[in-house]
Amino acid sequence: MRSYIPPNPDLWTGRLSGKGLYLHENIRYLHLDTPKKADTDIGPAVALLGYACEEGIRRNQGRPGAAKGPDAIRHQLGRMPMHLDERILLFDAGSVNCTDGDLEGTQADLTLAVSGLLDRHYFPLVVGGGHDMSYGHFNGLLEGNQNKTIGIINFDAHFDLRSNEKTNNSGTPFYQIASDCHAKNLDFRYLCLGIRRDANDRELFQTAEQLGVDFISAKQFTLQRLVQIEREVLQFISEVDAIYVTIDLDGFSSAYAPGVSAASPMGFSPDIVLEILKVILDSTKTVGVDIAEMNPDYDPDGQTAKLGASLIHFILDQLPLF
Repeated sequence: MRSYIPPNPDLWTGRLSGKGLYLHENIRYLHLDTPKKADTDIGPAVALLGYACEEGIRRNQGRPGAAKGPDAIRHQLGRMPMHLDERILLFDAGSVNCTDGDLEGTQADLTLAVSGLLDRHYFPLVVGGGHDMSYGHFNGLLEGNQNKTIGIINFDAHFDLRSNEKTNNSGTPFYQIASDCHAKNLDFRYLCLGIRRDANDRELFQTAEQLGVDFISAKQFTLQRLVQIEREVLQFISEVDAIYVTIDLDGFSSAYAPGVSAASPMGFSPDIVLEILKVILDSTKTVGVDIAEMNPDYDPDGQTAKLGASLIHFILDQLPLF
């Protein structure tokens, strides 16, 4: 991979317990540019992979800075307590980096990295970076889960179904996926949670309808409707073979996530996301997770990075042995 950056141990710091009580004391390192080893006997393992790319956000007229997002989340995650099942190993697999504005090449490298992780029997947990990473991540999951229908569950204020006729960007990944699925005669299954009418124009709603996209609006995506939301999510999960979960931090209210490309006070809150994440992970169908749009340049006191790290901490704690 031309744009690969190996893991940096200096990012993993925090309180020293001498007892392995914190994640930075337990993290291991995986270099993807080294020859593949026989990893099948290491047991369950999660690989944290960065997508250090903001080119798609720049093309979509968003605020730059997200290329630094993966390392900001790593820095906060390392300080958190270790509650991961001792049978599950956590690796930092480094980052895919965008050079010379080559978004398409970076997405292709991400596909290679994710499929390589699956080939080595690691569960991919990708952090970014622009939401354009979903295109590369999904394609990598598809290569590692052939003959399976992969349903996409996106926690987001935006459909990200813009046409890529002029260019690929952070607003086009799911349109690209839908186009590829159509060309390959594959089912395109997409559920978006937290859609805001003030964040999507009418053509995007029309595209969603034409593509058969399921969604729950931000107005309906609340704890007060938890039972109904759980029912809809479980129905979606039952209709596919595997689940790819993607969380766009700009879907959260800026009260929780100011450090994103497109911040808004009108987003959802963490409590409903955690409840639905648990439902998804309990299904045991999840094959990959990512967190998008972390932007340290607009993140006072690292608040959004802490949110991203806490989401990862929750996911690690909830992952079933696989």
